[in-house]
Amino acid sequence: MRLTHEEIRLFRHNGFLKLKDRLPEETVGRLKEAIWKDIQAEVEPVVRDREGRVVRLSNLLDRDPVFQEVLTGPTVLDPLESLLGPNIVMIKNRHNHATLRTASVNSDKLHRDMLQWTRDIVTVLFYLEESTLEKGCTQVIPGTHVLPWSDGLYNIVKEDWVQQSGILDQTVPVPMPAGGLLVIDSMILHGAGQNTTSETRISMTAGYHSVDELAETPSPKVHLARGQFIYKGNDNYN
Repeated sequence: MRLTHEEIRLFRHNGFLKLKDRLPEETVGRLKEAIWKDIQAEVEPVVRDREGRVVRLSNLLDRDPVFQEVLTGPTVLDPLESLLGPNIVMIKNRHNHATLRTASVNSDKLHRDMLQWTRDIVTVLFYLEESTLEKGCTQVIPGTHVLPWSDGLYNIVKEDWVQQSGILDQTVPVPMPAGGLLVIDSMILHGAGQNTTSETRISMTAGYHSVDELAETPSPKVHLARGQFIYKGNDNYN
């Protein structure tokens, strides 16, 4: 379902938007089955916690076909087309992973996914299990995607002007249902809270942007999700 003008404006203003459509329960089940299979088999590339347990699967696009089916399917691409236009790529070297969050004393630091707005991406979070405050749901600071450039994805929250601004006190949780999709501007300050329950929280993260019309040769680090690669470079300087 494509976004309304009001939803587009809200996303541009706040930096995040909950999509109305959800992944079907059957699709969520297939995704979780594929994730657990690769976690248990420790199929590389993976990220491990301090105890050596697999907590993240990287490079989803090259794993079970169900991942590409969902990450480049109409449930996500139809609303993204309202933001990015008809020619959309999914990025292979940023995000493109599934995360397993278990009970932990740790939380994800507030951060940005990109350094600057001129090369910004749209991040989509796919929640495969209910994400509640107790389970460490995503947290965002609305409007922070328009703050100045910072030298580092995680360092921005340590900078004096941020510490003194009071914006860190404006962090709000964003609970999501199983099958829910959250779209964020990757410049917004966001993170995950602490999972204080005995339950898991499984999610997938993918990044998208419009086809780069000034790149004559498409990057091997992107996957064409919709439309076509176009080139609009002014090589003749006319």
